[in-house]
Amino acid sequence: MSEKIIAIRIRKLSKVLGGRTVLRPFDLDIAEGESLALTGANGAGKTTLLRCLASVLRPTTGEVQWFGQPAWGTPGAGKPQSRRMIALVAHESFLYPHLTLRENLIFAARMCDVPQPRRRADQLLREIGLQTRAHSLAGEISKGMRQRLAVARALVHDPPIILLDEPFAGLDSEGSDWLLAMLRELHSRRRTICFSTHDKRMPSRLADRVL
Repeated sequence: MSEKIIAIRIRKLSKVLGGRTVLRPFDLDIAEGESLALTGANGAGKTTLLRCLASVLRPTTGEVQWFGQPAWGTPGAGKPQSRRMIALVAHESFLYPHLTLRENLIFAARMCDVPQPRRRADQLLREIGLQTRAHSLAGEISKGMRQRLAVARALVHDPPIILLDEPFAGLDSEGSDWLLAMLRELHSRRRTICFSTHDKRMPSRLADRVL
């Protein structure tokens, strides 16, 4: 039996914001190919944890490793070659409203040194069902479409670790079904997924484990 590979390793992680303890020190391992759901009331620390896991926010104590590489604190950590292991789908879309859908994806692909960025952008637009809106401005499409585009932008470099903060919030049933199918497909390809949700149905539909 092969040894389990740890995609995300958390040791003694804590975070204090404005004098308030948001995360108390804890340890956690998330295995390669595992899907983990983060649940809890507003203010429980789900967003803070995901931002720490993505190295967007530095913890007060402790460390995070991606496949054994430190997220902070050593030479090379946080540089593009290590950040390419991570995708973060956050409350912010990180889209440029004055660029078209296709231009947003091409820009993201170039930033991640993806080969043939135009071809990758066109592939993703087909996958998210927005190829007919490729030349629409990102600031002029619906919220559901922007959510699809934000997911595609995050996944442009096909990272092994995918972090999502309330990805189903604000989506209609069609959009939720599309996102669930996409995440299940990524899960089947052994991508490591960690997502927060208030939807009580979603953990049983997508997660291997609930925290």
